[in-house]
Amino acid sequence: MPNLRAMSNGETSRFVRLHVELIMEVTDARQLTGAALDHIGGDPTLPEEERRQSVETVKEDPAEALAHLIDPFDLVTSVPGTELAQASWSSEELTDYDPDAEWNAAEWDLADDADGVG
Repeated sequence: MPNLRAMSNGETSRFVRLHVELIMEVTDARQLTGAALDHIGGDPTLPEEERRQSVETVKEDPAEALAHLIDPFDLVTSVPGTELAQASWSSEELTDYDPDAEWNAAEWDLADDADGVG
């Protein structure tokens, strides 16, 4: 369940921070890498040096390939009454993830925040 918390300093704010934690299983690294390379190659706004670096990192790391294919903007563009103000995202390979272990929200910093809202 996403963690929604109004960002305020005692007053109601119109800005909301949405935390989403996803763990993706890479079932076909070649297919993922190929899709990311196609995406990079088809982006006319990408400067050539950045394109070259992106191709290099995507070929070396499936997590980087995934990061090139996921865009937070795409997740929220159809939400009525909202406009994306800021977004950031990253990806990393999880070497210690156990898909059979029971999920614990506190482990992923999605449980209670310091103000008790969670």
